[in-house]
Amino acid sequence: MDDLYDEFGNYQGPPLSGSEDEEEEELDEVEEAEDLEDAEAAANRRMDMTTGLMEMDDQVDADNMETAVVLHEDKKYYPTADEVYGKETETLVMEEDAQPLEVPIIAPIKAKKAELLEQQPLKTNYNNEFLSGMMTNPELIRNVAVVGHLHHGKTLLMDMLVEQTHDLRYEWRNNERPLRFTDTRVDEQSRGISLKSTPMSLILEGSNGKSFLMNMVDTPGHVNFNDEVTAAMRLADGVLLVVDAVEGVMLVTEKAIKQACQEGLPICLLISKVDRLITELKVPPNDAYFKLRHTIDEVNALIQLHSGNNAAFQVDPIKGNVAFGACQSGWSFTLLSFAQLYSAVYGINGAMDPREFARRLWGDVYFHPDTRKFSKKPPIQAPAQGSIERTFVQYILTPLYKIYSQILGEHESTVKKMLDEFRVYLKPSIFGKDVKPFLKDACSQIFGSATGLVDMMVAHVPSSKAGNATKVERLFTGPQDAEIVEHIKACNPRGPLLVHIAKLYPKQDCSTFDAFGRVFSGTVKAGDKVRVLGEGFTPEDEEDSALAEVSKVWAYQARYRVPLTKATAGNWVLLEGVDATITKTATIIPEAYEDEVHIFKPLQFQSQSVMKIATEPLNPSELPKMVEGLRKINKSYPLAITKVEESGEHAILGTGEIYLDSLMKDLRELYAEVEVKVADPVVSFCETVVETSSLKCFAETPNKRNKVTMIAEPLDTGLDKDIEQGHINLDWPRKKVTDFFRDKYSWDVLASRAVWAFGPDKQGPNILLDDTLPAEVDKNLLNAVKDSITQGFQWGSREGPLCDEPIRNVKFKILDASIASEALHRGGGQIIPTARRVCYSAFLMATPRLMEPVYYVEIQAPADCIQAAYAVLAKRRGQVTKDLPKPGTPIFIVQAYLPVIESFGFESDLRYHTQGQAFCLSDFHHWQIVPGDPLDRSVQLRPLEPAAPQELAREFMVKTRRRKVLPSTSWHLHSCRNGKLWATAASTHALSPMYQT
Repeated sequence: MDDLYDEFGNYQGPPLSGSEDEEEEELDEVEEAEDLEDAEAAANRRMDMTTGLMEMDDQVDADNMETAVVLHEDKKYYPTADEVYGKETETLVMEEDAQPLEVPIIAPIKAKKAELLEQQPLKTNYNNEFLSGMMTNPELIRNVAVVGHLHHGKTLLMDMLVEQTHDLRYEWRNNERPLRFTDTRVDEQSRGISLKSTPMSLILEGSNGKSFLMNMVDTPGHVNFNDEVTAAMRLADGVLLVVDAVEGVMLVTEKAIKQACQEGLPICLLISKVDRLITELKVPPNDAYFKLRHTIDEVNALIQLHSGNNAAFQVDPIKGNVAFGACQSGWSFTLLSFAQLYSAVYGINGAMDPREFARRLWGDVYFHPDTRKFSKKPPIQAPAQGSIERTFVQYILTPLYKIYSQILGEHESTVKKMLDEFRVYLKPSIFGKDVKPFLKDACSQIFGSATGLVDMMVAHVPSSKAGNATKVERLFTGPQDAEIVEHIKACNPRGPLLVHIAKLYPKQDCSTFDAFGRVFSGTVKAGDKVRVLGEGFTPEDEEDSALAEVSKVWAYQARYRVPLTKATAGNWVLLEGVDATITKTATIIPEAYEDEVHIFKPLQFQSQSVMKIATEPLNPSELPKMVEGLRKINKSYPLAITKVEESGEHAILGTGEIYLDSLMKDLRELYAEVEVKVADPVVSFCETVVETSSLKCFAETPNKRNKVTMIAEPLDTGLDKDIEQGHINLDWPRKKVTDFFRDKYSWDVLASRAVWAFGPDKQGPNILLDDTLPAEVDKNLLNAVKDSITQGFQWGSREGPLCDEPIRNVKFKILDASIASEALHRGGGQIIPTARRVCYSAFLMATPRLMEPVYYVEIQAPADCIQAAYAVLAKRRGQVTKDLPKPGTPIFIVQAYLPVIESFGFESDLRYHTQGQAFCLSDFHHWQIVPGDPLDRSVQLRPLEPAAPQELAREFMVKTRRRKVLPSTSWHLHSCRNGKLWATAASTHALSPMYQT
């Protein structure tokens, strides 16, 4: 008991259950709870009263509402957010409006309208099941690239074929303006030219009623977009060359012929717009024949030049690979189809062989009415009987002229009588149409569909199966005895999958791309797991590869797409889901493919991107968007080059002004959607030498254990182009490389075998040569550092010493090398920078010069504008090479060379001085040395004053260094008292001393 209380009497025992303190606390809690309940009850009564009043609102009239009592806190002034927007809408209440007034609270959805696409596939004369069935037979497939000069009728040809195979809307068929079905982009329609290649898969019938699947791609005719032509030819087995009957062979026509011959593609010729000879030039039929014959002779002369006198590539109407047409009027024919037309109209199918008749419809062949025979000698007749006409004029051109003259100028009854002779009957409403639609309806009924054109392509373009064998020999980088090659040549749909991607097309929202390519082997379908191999993939280095899944497979039809369950070997397909790692071209194989893998060669372009612009976003915070847009631009344009300069600026290189203009429009409106600032355009330069190094130049490594000695000298004339065009490759067998240099450039065997590398890449126009002697240099040690020296050489040739531009047309020879025997002292960190410095030293001692790109310019103008064109060219350092009239036309053609740096605004200037009568096209042609010495420090450059011709090299170098934020003082040489020669530089490059030996 005593333990429960302390010495002062305070209770310290266990807690008591009924203490007074606890009782008081419990009472307090109860009282608080009762107070809360009373407060809740009062609030509920007030709410019930308010609810009751609100329920009575619908029953009482306006007078009672005025007397109703509503508390202030229960008044409702505005509807709630849920009542306005709905309960499923998330709302955000902000205390302060921090958004600018010009920015809407809810941004509208921006619908990108990059292309004119149909929501649903158009109705055709065949169903999709028939199309899918045709795709399984590669013998019935023809892959054709439609190429030609600007405005020569390629898109009109595709329109004619679309109208013959599709059920088009009434407003499309009866519009006088061209449909331009394959010009799917909005800017293509507004500019009136094609900017992108657009494929279509059409089922067309031949003259015998047999159907064929024609995979045709419409390519741009502007020379700046020649990269699209290259991509189209990569997938095609033949070329349909479209040439205007009036203009004849032009710049792009020649480039297309040259490229087709290089690719080994057979050429079919379509002379389009023959109606211009009748309606515009109004030349007599006999003169029209000579005009057409001259055009064919021009084409054959170019084919002979670029094919090496290969007669198989020649075109001839008698062979059947030449067609004539006027696609806007809806007709085309070959000699055979016109002979068949005669046979059908006059009902002599059995009495006459159309093929024999067609053979006599071209050339110096005459019909003798007295003997009723054909002969190469003209009949002897009296002058009163009129001029003697060749069979082509008598049986083809003269009736054609009569058809046009009667439809355009005669009365309706006369036209009906003429149509009756062809057994053609038109609806009365057609006779009330305007001239162009009426002419189109009448001619398309007279000549029928394009069966002659189809027969020509079927006969002279190899089937998809036969084309595979040619393609694999020219383009496949792997061995020709590999198992996959046998499947490709057999066009085996059950073989391993192999697809070559040559082009990327953006989706409508421009967020991703679809890959367009050709199935060479196997079958591709949605859901396939594949492996995408980039251009940098090799069996030794598999870094440039990625796994992907094909999500959709389509047949591309210009303005719409036909979904496919599968696509077999020999077909063109559009794949979704594989574009993530593709930049330009790619090779697709199965994910589980176990054999050694090789890729198809990258595209070889005829032109180069030499015009450069620098871009930056107007808002610096939008830089990531612009960078992402540049990445998409690099995918969309095959020849576009995007890179980041050392100064930090983002540079874009293109082929010309309209190319860069189209590119920047896509960047701003489609791919980046940001406002971009663009600097004034500049050009890419190259650095070269004109003499051999005056001294042997050496450089030592920082550890003083290694030393490399070199000299530089100009490369043999033409060798740089052979390297760039792939005529020589160091991956070839050693004997083949040796024979090439020995036979073509008269190199000795030792020099041919001593070629180490090309630079700055595998097909760069510079050579590194090992010219050391085994008696003086330890070859084993030198070969041990071969890769490091090669990397230093390629680094140096990529960024030259004058103004960080690529080196071109220079041969670097290694004359001596002292290499450390310990591997630790000859690592890449020691050798690579040293090799670069010694390349710079040898380069500077070989009289360095600057090179600039030069355009080949073709100007079309009437005779009275020639002097104005000469004056404009003279102001811009242009050099006229040829001035000749176009036969049969009032047009003159002026051919000239113009430095690219002088070409900015040239076309506008030319049109201004010729009152808009002159038109020109420019294409990169060659590199030339800029006048003057870039190292001449005596040149004084004054601002806002043009430099003299001999000061241009110095001006270009100084301004380029200033633009790249390099030190303004360039390399210079000076001599020292002790006879040593030093190279000093106020630059980021450092050189070792160079001693005279």
